[in-house]
Amino acid sequence: MAPRYDAVVVGAGFGGMGAGIQLDRLGLHDYVILERESDLGGTWHVNRYPGLAVDIASVTYSYSFEPNPNWSRLFAPGAELKKYADHVADKYGLRERMRFGTSVDSARWDAEHQCWVVTVAGGETLTARYLLTATGFLSQPYTPPFPGIETFAGKIIHTTAWDDTYDLTDRRVAIIGTGATSVQLVPEVADRARELTVFQRTPIWVVPKVDMPIPPAVQRLFARVPITQKAARLANTTALEALMVIGVLHYKQAKPLNKAAALLAKAHLRAQVRDKRTREQLTPDYDFGCKRPTFSNRYFATFNEPHVRLETGGIERIEPDGIVTATGAKTEIDTLVLATGFNLWDVNFPAIEIIGRDGVNLGKFWRDNRFQAYEGITVPKFPNFLSLNSPYSYSGLSYFTTIEAQMKHMARLFGELARRGETTFEVSARANTEFLDRVTGKLGSSVFYGGDCATARSYYFNQHGEAALLRPTSTVNAHREAVRFPLDDYLYGRAG
Repeated sequence: MAPRYDAVVVGAGFGGMGAGIQLDRLGLHDYVILERESDLGGTWHVNRYPGLAVDIASVTYSYSFEPNPNWSRLFAPGAELKKYADHVADKYGLRERMRFGTSVDSARWDAEHQCWVVTVAGGETLTARYLLTATGFLSQPYTPPFPGIETFAGKIIHTTAWDDTYDLTDRRVAIIGTGATSVQLVPEVADRARELTVFQRTPIWVVPKVDMPIPPAVQRLFARVPITQKAARLANTTALEALMVIGVLHYKQAKPLNKAAALLAKAHLRAQVRDKRTREQLTPDYDFGCKRPTFSNRYFATFNEPHVRLETGGIERIEPDGIVTATGAKTEIDTLVLATGFNLWDVNFPAIEIIGRDGVNLGKFWRDNRFQAYEGITVPKFPNFLSLNSPYSYSGLSYFTTIEAQMKHMARLFGELARRGETTFEVSARANTEFLDRVTGKLGSSVFYGGDCATARSYYFNQHGEAALLRPTSTVNAHREAVRFPLDDYLYGRAG
């Protein structure tokens, strides 16, 4: 029984769209992209909170093969990223192969027919020769189980489900969380609310944001002479590599660079916040890079405003009209904003139930045998399966470096399949183990294990204390291995 599709792709964000583009390049045109939301774009469709913007320069946060010369700023606002996603989907003919409002419940490898059986909400099943999951790293919102939250009588808004109709003017607002989202959101809410209290559990490293409008003349130059935009992309990528790969992943060898980044962030904080006590509360006590650092020119300065208060006491409970901390102090509010981030390791790896060869459950396999994926993309006992958001896959700071490395891996792997006249692949246990040993060995030099990250509460770490998210190599290495990995690291076969 032949499968219905060449491939099923789960997720219509930039990762899923990159997978679709590569499938077309490989001649596998009969695929479907399943998306649980009402439209494409992933993060840039779901998130629309005030202040939303890319936190990596726009020239880098885009496909290298599809540059956008029309970014309005160095760090483009979220609406422009959504517009760019729409442009890519339309230009590459992806939209007509997307199904929106379609939640995938599970996927199971059918050994008899050598295909994947994908079950969606409502019971419908789809069959495909290949399964590609592109559900993103930050796709499962997390709300801590605050005691009493169900009794709150005011308005509750999670940043991933922003209510555009709700007016914050003259409101008494509390924001829980001080991660990258909150850094963008806090100044915007402060501009509107009568009172704003920011509840901080863990401070975040914030460095100055070198942001400015991109003049129309520069946009025209990028459009007419594309190499100029490529040069800007290269310069920005090089800077990110210095920050992430050298300062974070090679912490032991380049500790002065890491300390210099921390000093820059501290100087930025000192220049922007007048009150000494507030500065102390906003200063992390873990090393730079243990959590993803962020950029802002407004976040720190917001705490100088008389109607803005930083609260660092632990939350004891939520009452109908406010929040009570462990000290017994109560903050009365009428609006509660949850900037509490995402759950990566409990429900996002993987985001759906995936059953491979011999009935192996991927989520259970990862939790029982450490989180792992060969070159950050394939897993033993899961034939014809590509996990585009996997352990040890994230390379550099721009998600697009990861996406494009995986597209190159797909091209090499499927090219070998075609050369052999085969239709199934599975990474060998040997190759997977060797890769896992190599990347975990390299992480020994990183800030995650060589620095002080004990108090960071970083999503880089899983529940076993492993920093299993980032690939501990340069972007150049990731892309080189994507086109040079040993072809005999895979086992090949033919359906039937």
